Amino acid sequence: MPKIPPTEVKRIGIFRVLQLGDMLCAIPAIRALRAAYPEARITLISLPWAKSFTERFNQYFDDFVHFPGYPALPEQPFDARKTVSFLNAMQQEPFDLLLQMQGNGTIVNPLIELFGAKHTGGYYSDYRPNEEYFYPYPNHGHEIDRHLELMDFLGIEPQGRHLEFPITSADEEALQALNLPIERGKYVCIHPGARATSRQWPPEYYAALADYAIESGYQAVLTGTKEEAPILERLISHMKHQPINTAGQTSVGAVAVLIKNSAALVSNCTGVAHIASALQTPSIVISLDVEPERWAPLNRELHRLIIWADQPDYEVALNAFKNLLVNRSTETVE
Repeated sequence: MPKIPPTEVKRIGIFRVLQLGDMLCAIPAIRALRAAYPEARITLISLPWAKSFTERFNQYFDDFVHFPGYPALPEQPFDARKTVSFLNAMQQEPFDLLLQMQGNGTIVNPLIELFGAKHTGGYYSDYRPNEEYFYPYPNHGHEIDRHLELMDFLGIEPQGRHLEFPITSADEEALQALNLPIERGKYVCIHPGARATSRQWPPEYYAALADYAIESGYQAVLTGTKEEAPILERLISHMKHQPINTAGQTSVGAVAVLIKNSAALVSNCTGVAHIASALQTPSIVISLDVEPERWAPLNRELHRLIIWADQPDYEVALNAFKNLLVNRSTETVE
């Protein structure tokens, strides 16, 4: 039974101003929250891009509010006037329950108190606004499980650990409009970009895997944003064969359709890796992250994780990729 009875909660705010991969890992907790408070109106307070996220996950979210920034939060520029106006708006219609799901709360817990919510909860490290609804931030375990721990602390029953990524007809149409010369299950997706350059696997390694896929009878479809186009061009410059380059041409939804219909995904980006997990598309995930166990796919049979700090060997990745394609070929024959 939730600590705060559903009869007392009509409006819930979730504060999480992060990127796609981070947001997807919070969905199992938000799914549990929705089940516990089925009649409540749930609002996501986040970065501008996340409005489309709430529209995609409209079974869990009812509203979106753009958070205009705050000192020491690096995700977007800070504008003092906009932040003051934002806080005024939050206080005009205060939430019955506001959850801080950003992180350990060192920076944001004093901020969210200014929202004026009836009940405030979430994580804390050194500053805890109250004892009833704030949980010590767990510096261990998978990101999915960290959020489920918070739900458990709040008395909210889990609804599974699995990820989701709903695909819409608009996503399907957006991909079809590109008229890519591909056939379902006959191509692999290669996604070499990442938000931090320190987490990008060398383009020449991706190029070698893409060439191997083509020589094995698959097409190689390169995916990435417009900003990541130079990375894809460097990858192509190392290839012997011609891939299909979709850099800057696809929405997130269209990329999800590409991943869903592919034989496999190869990536070092947690965002698309989580999409592959949600859609159950086999993948090779090259982790250059400092916390691989926190962000890795849960299903290690379907998704092969290569922790580059432990195994900085291209042959390890190649052999994993070879085995994946052999398994996919066997599944197709059967």
